[in-house]
Amino acid sequence: MASISTWFRYMAHKLEYSLTLSLKSHRSKKLSDRELIQIICKNLFYGKITYLHSDKGPEMSPTMTANENTLLIRKIPIANTRFVFIGDAVVLKDPNDSDKYLVRRLAAVEGFEMVSGDEKEEPFVLEKDQCWVTAENQELKAKEAYDSRTFGPVSTADIVGRAIYCLRTAVDHGPVRNSHTAMGQDSPILAVELDVDEMAKNHKA
Repeated sequence: MASISTWFRYMAHKLEYSLTLSLKSHRSKKLSDRELIQIICKNLFYGKITYLHSDKGPEMSPTMTANENTLLIRKIPIANTRFVFIGDAVVLKDPNDSDKYLVRRLAAVEGFEMVSGDEKEEPFVLEKDQCWVTAENQELKAKEAYDSRTFGPVSTADIVGRAIYCLRTAVDHGPVRNSHTAMGQDSPILAVELDVDEMAKNHKA
């Protein structure tokens, strides 16, 4: 059972998420003030800021296994430096198939200079709203890892969430290691919205 202070922190995160998402919709769809307030209240009092996602593959070992993993994902309203941080396990649209999603580590964001280990490749700087994501598995060669080393920089707008809990099997599960800042922010959300039994029910063994 979450403490009162944890609930307050959780509701603060929900309010921030609701306001950010609602204002984003307001700007793009030009909602009326009444519609805006309705969306804020709906997200704040009825919606969750997490969802379940299944993923598999060797790229994110040891956080994930090559077999099916059930992940608890924190929704990200806007992928900027206020909500995502270097080192986070982010969920993003596959740059080659927008109907699919990948889980990769956020390695660099706009303004970072990228220098290759291959002297034949010229250094370059990530442009505005670009980021660089990498696989976690250090045993994979660059050409084997489906990440920015093969498909290049991706748009930060394609980041939709952060993995905060991973269920590999019914007896092997735990929080996902993210940046220190992210783990602090996600702590009250895990305390309130994490349901391991529900994750196990949805797990594809």
